[in-house]
Order: sequence, then C-alpha cells, then structure tokens
Amino acid sequence: MPRASLSTTITRFLRYMATERNASDLTIKAYREDLIGFAQWIGGSDDVGTSVDALTPSHLRQFQSALQQADYAKSTISRKLASLRSFFKFAMREGATKTNPAKPLRNPRQNRKLPLVLSDCEIGRLLTAPSAHDPAGLRDRAILETMYSAGLRVSELVGLRDGDLDFSQGITRVRGKGRKERISPLGSYAIEAIRTYAARRTRSAKAEMLGQAAPVFVNRFGNILTTRSVGRMLDKYIAAAELDTRTSPHTLRHSFATHLLDRGADIRSVQELLGHKSLTTTQIYTHVSAVNLRAIYEQAHPRAQ
Repeated sequence: MPRASLSTTITRFLRYMATERNASDLTIKAYREDLIGFAQWIGGSDDVGTSVDALTPSHLRQFQSALQQADYAKSTISRKLASLRSFFKFAMREGATKTNPAKPLRNPRQNRKLPLVLSDCEIGRLLTAPSAHDPAGLRDRAILETMYSAGLRVSELVGLRDGDLDFSQGITRVRGKGRKERISPLGSYAIEAIRTYAARRTRSAKAEMLGQAAPVFVNRFGNILTTRSVGRMLDKYIAAAELDTRTSPHTLRHSFATHLLDRGADIRSVQELLGHKSLTTTQIYTHVSAVNLRAIYEQAHPRAQ
C-alpha cells in the first residue's frame, strides 16, 4: 500500500472540514495557510520527503522552534500547533499514519492581556454618536445597540436575518463559531433601534429573489454588510465619541461581559450568553471586573490609600 503524501492528506483534511465538519470559510483559510506553511517548511528542512507517517514529534518541535526564532506571536504559534493537532488526528483516522506526532507538543505560555473595556459613560457616548435623522445613522445606531445588547461578534451580527429576531420575547437566534446556534437577549433600546431602522431599510433584492429571509443589516444597496464595513463604520464613531483608538467591534463584546459581571451576573450565565465553549475563555472577564471594582474602591473608600 503506497504511503500517504502530506499534500494529498492536507487536501483531504480541508475537504473533510468543509463538507463534514461544516467549518467556516475563515477557519478553512487558517487551516490551509498553517498546513501549507508547515509542508513547505518540512519539505526544505530535512530528508523526510512528503510522507505523513515519516513525521515525528522531533520534526514538529523543530518547526515550533523555527516559529519562535522567527518571532511569531505566541497566539499565532498556538493556532498553528492546533491546526497540526487537528490534521494529524484526521490522518490517524484515515490510516495515513499510526501515531500523532503533534500530541506531545505544548503551546507557548501566553502573556494574557486584559481586554479593553468601555465605561458606562463611554458606551453611552458611542451608542448615541450616530445620527438619528438619516437612514445610515439609524442603521449604525441599531448595529451598535445590538452588538452591545447581545454581546455579539461582528460575524454574528452581519449574519442576523429577519427571522432570527423575536421582539415579543426580546431575543434573537445567533449563529456563532462552528455554526453553533444560541439564543441571545435583546434589550429594549436595541429593539427600538432595530424597529426604527427597519422601517426605513433598503430591502435586499437578492434575498427576495432567492426567497430567503432578508439580512437585518444591509448597505445602501440592500446587500449584506461585511465585517470590514462594520469595522470602518465603528472607527468613525470612535473618533466622534473621542474614545480610546484601540476600541474595536470586539470591545463592545468585552464591555457587555464585564458590565454583566460587575452587576452580579454569574460567570456560567455570561459564558452561555457569549457562546464560549470553555469557561476558561470567559474567566478573563472576572479579572477585568476585579480590576474595575478595585478602581471604584480606591476612588470611593476614605481609607483605601
């Protein structure tokens, strides 16, 4: 039986992720870049050749070392190692190799930075920055209100369809990472903003033609927004509200989670609302919340300093 080549197995793995695991286009793109980069490195590093079963943990440790010497960010190295782990698990199931050489690898220790969080006052300035007198401003205000109200990722926001909204229950269906669905709350401000915007929204001709539910947020031509266009829109209002220039669309999600914890929400509920698979991912916000509480204490308590 011929030995499975690395390039052929990578192609099969990417096809498997797209068709059977229903991975997103961005996930497929990241896997492709990581695995092809590894294949190019291993092809020029020693005499392994192109066979999957010829690879050993030593080869992968050398690859990790090469990434570190090239000054890749620790988060990037961790992602590339995760891609290799997933790939070799697939290769074992397919019989391309009998062992998983990526299994012994350990991710580099991360220097976790606390995410930027906006104060209540800053959130208020940002949400009221768009004009309330023209269609673009009404749309942008609805976008910002919805992102903060439900703690959405930008990709989740642009993927919302009219059928996902349930104003009577104050909820929306959200499609998160890995196409996993969850239910997120919508506050009264977000519901009012969406309704006001929807009354003057340009209809999606493409969606109507295909008989699909219309996207909630569209551009002036009635087409679905891109994540990049939302980022550009936000930059304009960040400047108008005179906020920290590091503020990004994800800052609204960080602020959503931190404000909930500050006001007594339990971490398991916040994990569910954010759609985090692991509680460890959510725990970063407990550190942010503690920092905020310490600042309030030092400002308010007469014998804090």
